[in-house]
Amino acid sequence: MKALSIRSDYVMDIFKGTKTIEYRSWSTNYRGDLLICGTAKKVHGGVPGYATCVTKVVGIEQYGERDYGWQLAPFGPGGSYWINPLPVKGQLGLFNVDDRLIVPAPVTGPNDPGAGRWFDQVIAPLIY
Repeated sequence: MKALSIRSDYVMDIFKGTKTIEYRSWSTNYRGDLLICGTAKKVHGGVPGYATCVTKVVGIEQYGERDYGWQLAPFGPGGSYWINPLPVKGQLGLFNVDDRLIVPAPVTGPNDPGAGRWFDQVIAPLIY
């Protein structure tokens, strides 16, 4: 699966469903599933060094000369979804992670019944 490293506090915003656009200084023709990985840098409120969700890139809009907004699908059936935390060493640009390592969480996202309990048990202990 294609993956992207992002500052870990921004990853949490995507994870919560409150960040639906990822701004980049570059564009891509890639559309589809994208593993979202937190960078190793420890930032308050983030989960550094882990992938925690898969989002879907559904489009890219250009803003100005060198700014691009990657449009991310909402969480739910056929859209973005949570995964069991996966330690990932980030890289620049898009990179590949073996699909066999990615295990969907028992809940799909923030609106799923049981999401709060799963979050408290699995994600909260990893937050810096």
